Amino acid sequence: MKKRTTQHHIDGLAALLLFGIFAVCVLMVLLTGANAYRRLTERDQQAYQRRTCAQYIAARVRQADRLNGIKVEPFGDGNALTLAEDAGYHTLVYCYDGWLMELYCGVDAELEPQDGERLLEMEGLEFSLEDGLLTAVIDGADGTKDVLRLSLRSGKEGGA
Repeated sequence: MKKRTTQHHIDGLAALLLFGIFAVCVLMVLLTGANAYRRLTERDQQAYQRRTCAQYIAARVRQADRLNGIKVEPFGDGNALTLAEDAGYHTLVYCYDGWLMELYCGVDAELEPQDGERLLEMEGLEFSLEDGLLTAVIDGADGTKDVLRLSLRSGKEGGA
């Protein structure tokens, strides 16, 4: 009789040990999946930020692409893309304090870079305009560099 009781305890202990091993395996699979999901989400978010910045700049340039509608001018510590709007107004697109910024103001307004509206997080942005070709070098928040080149329909005069 004593032998059966010992055998039942060993059977119960074996079942409990097997259940514990199964629970640990399930937990490891869940943690691995959660880590992979986090990495994929971060990568997708960074790619989204880079694409959105390039698409935003391209859309704004296409809207303002007319004779003397687009200029690159010094603003703050760097340069800004100046897009002509209605008479007496323009929009400045630039990078300040780790953000892509936009500032809609009068042509004669004396505003500072911090007065603009924050759009997207980024490290840096450089514009150059030569012979009707606008080049934007975008330094993403994740350390990547993207180059956007747009040929202006208005030609060389577009960036006088």
